[in-house]
Amino acid sequence: MSALSTLPFLKPVHLRSPRSSPGGQRRHTLPASEFRCLSPEDAVSVFEIEREAFISVSGDCPLHLDEIRHFLNLCPELSLGWFEEGRLVAFIIGSLWDQDRLSQAALTLHKPQGTAVHIHVLAVHRTFRQQGKGSILMWRYLQYLRCLPFARRALLMCEDFLVPFYQKCGFEALGPCEVTVGELAFIEMQHPVRGHAFMRRNSGC
Repeated sequence: MSALSTLPFLKPVHLRSPRSSPGGQRRHTLPASEFRCLSPEDAVSVFEIEREAFISVSGDCPLHLDEIRHFLNLCPELSLGWFEEGRLVAFIIGSLWDQDRLSQAALTLHKPQGTAVHIHVLAVHRTFRQQGKGSILMWRYLQYLRCLPFARRALLMCEDFLVPFYQKCGFEALGPCEVTVGELAFIEMQHPVRGHAFMRRNSGC
């Protein structure tokens, strides 16, 4: 059984009534809003959103297309996409890490025995920004991680101006990150993943 099938907060959320054809008969439509783990087939859509979101700000992307495919093949269960009527509008991609703090190797490696989920990137399509979707997606992702028995904490690195956003999501700053990308420096942040037994008893995990 997949993780998605056991987690009610990742199942499709129907926000609109089924549409009817001119003859009065209902026809099938895509869910108005759906959260699911990503697959390698989603890689191009992911990269298009990420490229627009990051290149205009920092001049580079956290993950390039081949790296997105790499992680979606190795650990798709650590990703989450938000789809509106079948269209990807926001996503998170993560992998496992096995050390207390992130290092340069964490940018490209997935450590299957790790207990820290390294969140590589969160991005929202430009037409859906300033609507709170990033915060909602992160909340759902952290709820999902609480149902994964191996996950103990979430780690990420971000530029200074994003620290307040992640603090509102419950992350705490650990200080400067060892990782650098070109001339960019980052703050490392973490969020504990607690309540595994409680979540398993009460949410179908």
